[in-house]
Amino acid sequence: MPVAKMSVPELEEFLHREFPQAFGPGSQIRIERADGESCLVRERFGEHMLRPGGTVSGPTLMALADFAMYVVLLSAIGPVGLAVTTNLNINFLRKGAPGQDVLAEGRLLKLGKRLAVGEVTLMSGESPDPIAHVTATYSIPVK
Repeated sequence: MPVAKMSVPELEEFLHREFPQAFGPGSQIRIERADGESCLVRERFGEHMLRPGGTVSGPTLMALADFAMYVVLLSAIGPVGLAVTTNLNINFLRKGAPGQDVLAEGRLLKLGKRLAVGEVTLMSGESPDPIAHVTATYSIPVK
């Protein structure tokens, strides 16, 4: 099992400082777990998450999935702020329920020197059925 290069408190401190637009004061996103191999991120429900028709919007789900992938990657490689998304593919499986937090469980599938590939499963509240499945690739800058 990989050893995390950053703990949850270290990730939070780094993200507050380097990525305040997504993880700054008032953010409804919380890192619940990150261990260098997987992570669990929660976004507390807010009306801003909904699209017409009362379902959680696609942009909300994509942003949370991308954030979860960033968190699991940083937990594995340490504070590399310039790691960036090069590809993100999302499959919407069912409606996200209004009033429910959205959880993103991320996992690294392959970690190389220059690229990392992972997947994220998005869940609505306590439902066991995923609402979306994401695969993503991140580019890791050369040190």
